[in-house]
Amino acid sequence: MAKKKDSSKDEQIGFHKGSLATLAKEREEMQKILSIVEQLMQMHIKALKELGVDLEKAAKEAVKAAKGKSKKSMDELIK
Repeated sequence: MAKKKDSSKDEQIGFHKGSLATLAKEREEMQKILSIVEQLMQMHIKALKELGVDLEKAAKEAVKAAKGKSKKSMDELIK
Protein backbone atom coordinates (compact mmCIF):
# COMPACT_ATOMS: atom_id res chain seq x y z
CA MET A 1 0.00 0.00 0.00
CA ALA A 2 2.89 2.37 0.74
CA LYS A 3 4.21 1.81 -2.76
CA LYS A 4 0.84 2.72 -4.30
CA LYS A 5 0.69 5.89 -2.19
CA ASP A 6 4.20 6.89 -3.30
CA SER A 7 3.26 6.24 -6.92
CA SER A 8 0.20 8.42 -6.58
CA LYS A 9 2.27 11.18 -5.00
CA ASP A 10 4.85 10.92 -7.78
CA GLU A 11 2.08 11.16 -10.37
CA GLN A 12 0.70 14.27 -8.71
CA ILE A 13 4.15 15.84 -8.55
CA GLY A 14 4.70 15.07 -12.23
CA PHE A 15 1.30 16.49 -13.12
CA HIS A 16 1.95 19.75 -11.27
CA LYS A 17 5.47 20.12 -12.67
CA GLY A 18 4.17 19.54 -16.18
CA SER A 19 1.40 22.06 -15.64
CA LEU A 20 3.86 24.68 -14.43
CA ALA A 21 6.12 24.10 -17.42
CA THR A 22 3.19 24.49 -19.81
CA LEU A 23 1.91 27.61 -18.06
CA ALA A 24 5.39 29.17 -18.09
CA LYS A 25 5.53 28.70 -21.87
CA GLU A 26 2.03 30.16 -22.21
CA ARG A 27 3.10 33.17 -20.14
CA GLU A 28 6.10 33.73 -22.43
CA GLU A 29 3.83 33.67 -25.47
CA MET A 30 1.40 36.09 -23.81
CA GLN A 31 4.28 38.46 -23.11
CA LYS A 32 5.27 38.32 -26.79
CA ILE A 33 1.71 39.17 -27.81
CA LEU A 34 1.56 42.02 -25.31
CA SER A 35 4.83 43.40 -26.64
CA ILE A 36 3.49 43.35 -30.21
CA VAL A 37 0.26 45.07 -29.14
CA GLU A 38 2.25 47.74 -27.30
CA GLN A 39 4.41 48.36 -30.39
CA LEU A 40 1.32 48.71 -32.56
CA MET A 41 -0.29 51.12 -30.12
CA GLN A 42 2.87 53.24 -30.02
CA MET A 43 2.92 53.29 -33.81
CA HIS A 44 -0.68 54.55 -33.95
CA ILE A 45 -0.04 57.12 -31.21
CA LYS A 46 2.94 58.45 -33.15
CA ALA A 47 0.90 58.62 -36.36
CA LEU A 48 -1.93 60.48 -34.63
CA LYS A 49 0.53 62.98 -33.14
CA GLU A 50 2.06 63.53 -36.57
CA LEU A 51 -1.44 64.20 -37.89
CA GLY A 52 -1.96 66.85 -35.22
CA VAL A 53 -4.30 64.98 -32.90
CA ASP A 54 -3.92 66.13 -29.28
CA LEU A 55 -4.13 62.84 -27.41
CA GLU A 56 -3.70 64.44 -23.99
CA LYS A 57 -6.72 66.65 -24.62
CA ALA A 58 -8.72 63.65 -25.83
CA ALA A 59 -7.74 61.70 -22.72
CA LYS A 60 -8.78 64.55 -20.43
CA GLU A 61 -12.10 64.84 -22.23
CA ALA A 62 -12.59 61.10 -21.90
CA VAL A 63 -12.06 61.36 -18.12
CA LYS A 64 -14.52 64.24 -17.90
CA ALA A 65 -17.01 62.32 -20.00
CA ALA A 66 -16.69 59.29 -17.75
CA LYS A 67 -17.25 61.42 -14.65
CA GLY A 68 -20.19 63.18 -16.29
CA LYS A 69 -21.46 59.84 -17.53
CA SER A 70 -21.48 61.16 -21.06
CA LYS A 71 -21.94 58.47 -23.67
CA LYS A 72 -19.39 59.87 -26.10
CA SER A 73 -17.07 57.26 -27.48
CA MET A 74 -13.33 57.74 -27.75
CA ASP A 75 -13.78 58.07 -31.52
CA GLU A 76 -16.11 61.04 -31.01
CA LEU A 77 -13.70 62.67 -28.58
CA ILE A 78 -10.77 62.38 -30.99
CA LYS A 79 -12.64 64.08 -33.84
